[in-house]
Amino acid sequence: MGVTGSRATIGVELKSAGKPLAFEKDDRDAIAQMAARYPDRSSAVMPALWLAQKRFGFLSKEAVAAVAEALQIPEPEVAGVATFYSMYNLAPTGRHILQVCMTLSCSLLGADALLAHMSKKLGIEPGETTPDGKFTLRKVECLASCGTGPCLQVNEQVFQELLDPASVDKLIESLP
Repeated sequence: MGVTGSRATIGVELKSAGKPLAFEKDDRDAIAQMAARYPDRSSAVMPALWLAQKRFGFLSKEAVAAVAEALQIPEPEVAGVATFYSMYNLAPTGRHILQVCMTLSCSLLGADALLAHMSKKLGIEPGETTPDGKFTLRKVECLASCGTGPCLQVNEQVFQELLDPASVDKLIESLP
């Protein structure tokens, strides 16, 4: 877990929240209900991590420990899931997470140039957050829009396709 590098279980080090974290009773009850749906408690790790991310803002070492405790499974097992999937935030993020698809189809349709444009416009590199905390820019794999790329997703809801620098500028300016 201590190796620095790309996003993969052996390449990601979880950050500390700087304080102990614990779930409230309602959240512990919700996680217990999640676990009860499966024959193996560890099958509830993904929804429990999702809940932890919503409660604590990002999945810190302490948040992962809280999930492991709530599910009564080993902490490294929870950390392995948290560090594998790009849907989990392993550090504080901006209000708007701009996720640019970088798979081959989108790259061939201009995703690399689009990402460079966004990076210049926002003044940050992929993986960074603007100083005002408004935007986090990320490269992600496959947003399932291979024929209509380049595409990006904003947070969990807004999905944009057939993008160019002008449409991205308009989108960025429209976000509160």
